[in-house]
This record gives sequence, structure tokens and C-alpha cells, in this order.
Amino acid sequence: MSNLVSRAFNYFCGVRPNNSSLLLSVTNKSIILNQIKYRHTKHWNPKFKQFRKEKVIKVKLPDFNEYDENVSQEKIKAQFKEQGLMPSRPWIEKPIFIGCTGSIFEPYVPPEGDGKFSIVTTTGVKQKADFMKKKGTSYLAVRKIRTFDEEFSIGEFEDEAQQIYLKAHEAMAKKDKEELRLYVTERAHPEIQHNTLDKTIHWTFNESLEPPRVVHARCTNVISKENIFAQVTVRFHNQQTLAVYDRFGRLIHGSEIVKKDVLEYVVFEKHIANQYGTWRIHAKIIPPWMPEKEHANRTYILQPESPDDEDDAAKKDSSSEALQTAPITKNDPQPQINT
Repeated sequence: MSNLVSRAFNYFCGVRPNNSSLLLSVTNKSIILNQIKYRHTKHWNPKFKQFRKEKVIKVKLPDFNEYDENVSQEKIKAQFKEQGLMPSRPWIEKPIFIGCTGSIFEPYVPPEGDGKFSIVTTTGVKQKADFMKKKGTSYLAVRKIRTFDEEFSIGEFEDEAQQIYLKAHEAMAKKDKEELRLYVTERAHPEIQHNTLDKTIHWTFNESLEPPRVVHARCTNVISKENIFAQVTVRFHNQQTLAVYDRFGRLIHGSEIVKKDVLEYVVFEKHIANQYGTWRIHAKIIPPWMPEKEHANRTYILQPESPDDEDDAAKKDSSSEALQTAPITKNDPQPQINT
């Protein structure tokens, strides 16, 4: 750039005798020099130049009001194909989550008179022998549980089961639905809600007559071989007080003063295939030899009688009174008694 300026200056300011008048006229004038910057980083492939030139690009927007029930499926598929979209497929499958089983598989059969006979007696020895026979199958089930939960221990589980047993009964007495879901399965929850409807429960745990003992353990798979559920039956022999009141505040079962010895077989279930599965109360086993409890009296609201029913009842009462007060005459036939 500087070479170009110097050449121009020498050209106009050079000493030439033939053009002295022209030189004087040029030197008297001012020279304005403007620097011009040229861009040397121009892209070699201006393929988006035309798009940058256009300030508005027309986009074909879909008509959302066009798709209604009257449009045929063929037309919808053709429009999807034109836009390069895959047609939506009908989703027939529904996601199903199985959190618990629907029943007790291979339920434990409690021996008759359990909790009343000592091991020294003949009946107690028979009960112990039956327990040892079924212990082999339960041992295999415990090994299956340990394949999923390596820290599972019978002794620790018995203490954990008692804590779950106490918290579930306390939540049932308080009617705390949110807390109750943590300690009972989806099968036992509606049964508890139905049995405690319109009732007030006062339940207290006094003491354990015998430590809780695992008497039965089973495992089963649901739908697939990897989806395994485990059920463990625990024997509880403790002392409790239970009082149940109806919606009118009348005592219908038990007493808050009298303590009773209770023998229960509670089934705990866990979805061991689930990493976040927990042990919860699934059901209670009621032995067939256990005597049936007394049923509570239920109260109902009498429906109001209609005027037609009252008139019919009044006519029946008047007719019965007329028959009772009618005198018996001699001409009336007397009833005959066959001996």
C-alpha cells in the first residue's frame, strides 16, 4: 500500500520543465488518501448464501384441525409418508407391576394344640418330629433367598419380623394408611381396611411369652423364572389386650383390661428379585382346629315406612282384634280334637 502511495506522489510531484504550470497547479491542491480493506477470507463454497439472502423462509406447517375421527387411516398414513414420519402403532400392551402374590403358596399347617403341649409329652414330641420333616424344604428355600440377599439370617429376620408385626398393628389401630402400606402387602391392605371400617381399635402389646420362631419358608416364581417371591411363616406367642368399638362407641369385642395369650402364624413376603424389596405382612394362617370367635352384633338403620304400609298394618291389627273379641254362639261349629 505504501509503494502505491509513493509512486503516485512521485508521479504528480516530479520536476518536468515542459509541464511546470501543471506541476504548480497540482502541488497547490491537497491530496486525500483513504485506506481500503479487502476481505481475503471469503469462503470457497458459498452454498448457504442464497438462504442467508432470503429473510423469510416459508415453512409448511401441518394443519392440526384436519386430524379428526372422520379422516381415514389411509390418508393419515399417506401424509405421514409425505413428511417422512413413521405412522404411530397402537400400543396394546399394558405395563403391569406385580408387587406381591395373590395367595399363600404351600401354606404351613399348624399342629393341633400348638402352644399347649410341652416337648416332654408325647404330643409335643410328635409336633417336633413333624417340624423336622418340613425343615428340609424350608432350608432349601432359605438358601434360595440367600442367593439374592447374602446378608439374610434367620436369627436377625425373627427380630425384624417382630418389629414389623408391632408397627403394622400400631398403624392399623391408628388407621394410618400411608404407614400401613410400608408393613403390609397389597393383598393384606384391602382386607385390613375392610375389617376396620367404622370401628375404633385399642390394641396394646404386653410381652412375648416365647421368642418368635421361623417355622416355614417357601419360594416361587411368577411369570418368569427370574421373578421370584419368598414367603416366610413366623410363629408368634405373646400377650395382648384388644378392644374393638363400633361407630356408636359400644364395645363389640375384647376388653382393654383383660390380657389374653395369643398364638399367631404370620406370613411375611418379599419380592427378592427386586433390589428394593422389603419384608411385609402378607397374611395370617388360621388353623382349622381353632375355635370360631363370636361374631359381633351389627347395627343397621331402619328404613322409614311408607303411608301404604302403615294402612295395611293398621287393617291387619284391626282384623286380628275383631277375631279375638268375637263371641262364640251355640250354633257355631266347635273344633274337633282327634285323639
